[in-house]
Amino acid sequence: MARQPSAPLSEGVVPPAVDDVAATFRKIVDNVEQVIKGKREVIDLVVTCLIAEGHLLIEDVPGVGKTSVARALAASLDASWGRIQFTPDLLPSDVVGVTVWNRQTGEFQFRHGAVFANLVLGDEINRASPKTQSALLEAMQEQQVTVDGTTYRLPPPFMVIATQNPVEHEGTYPLPESQLDRFLMQVDIGYPDRASAVDLLETHGAGSVLSRVTPVATVEDITRMARAVRDVHVAPSLRGYIVDLAEASRRHASVVLGMSPRATLGLQQAGRARAASLGREYVVPEDLKALAAPVLAHRLVLTPEAEVQGTTAGDVVDELLHRVTVPTGKGT
Repeated sequence: MARQPSAPLSEGVVPPAVDDVAATFRKIVDNVEQVIKGKREVIDLVVTCLIAEGHLLIEDVPGVGKTSVARALAASLDASWGRIQFTPDLLPSDVVGVTVWNRQTGEFQFRHGAVFANLVLGDEINRASPKTQSALLEAMQEQQVTVDGTTYRLPPPFMVIATQNPVEHEGTYPLPESQLDRFLMQVDIGYPDRASAVDLLETHGAGSVLSRVTPVATVEDITRMARAVRDVHVAPSLRGYIVDLAEASRRHASVVLGMSPRATLGLQQAGRARAASLGREYVVPEDLKALAAPVLAHRLVLTPEAEVQGTTAGDVVDELLHRVTVPTGKGT
């Protein structure tokens, strides 16, 4: 049974030092890696997205562990979590909640939907109708939902991890650009290497490893880590670098829709989270370059000609990183 949301951290609590952030970050990653073998880089991105206060989209073929990643992260945190199985007949009220008449009290009563949790797993999000998908937009952007004219705040921290299958198109509804832009990152898990696959057979063959995963961090830990991430320094030259990437993406011949202002903010915040996870109080160009593909690729819309030629959004991001000049020096 999912735990009830914990009370938010009081405003007077001092965020931890980046060394403490890095130590807690490693504990969470190690814990999740018990379930997902040989995918530490992917798990790093998932936890980075969490402490950057973003949402995550996992797109990959069936059976590679998309849902297991989300469930392992939820099991690693002493926090509330909810799961939404997106289907064509799912209604927006199933996601956000509904107001019903209580005959005993003679009043209308709001019944919370599955989105009221610290960590929300949305399985196969592209199988739901656009109307139901849009029910998540306000929650993801504003951390609140509005039902029948009343606004309800969601418990902090709040993260949506959505999964979708890229090879199953029948009965699916592709996510619109406006919703894709709300996801801080999109990651692919991929198949495990041979050694990890053999280890998987040994560890998971004896029963569910997930049932043995215990929490290693609390809601307060994640909230404090997120506050520490906000204080990580970004030099003006690096802010200029992010803007230059955005402008180059909008001028690229293969791109119809380039980086949005939200994408630039996302890349900066993700860079801060990566720096803190490595014990640094400042962002370096490598932080931004390492996260450019997962933060930016899913936001770029390519021209039909580029798609016919086999160009991918990842190819465009790589080209942008080679084309845009990286700032040198520490800056201020």
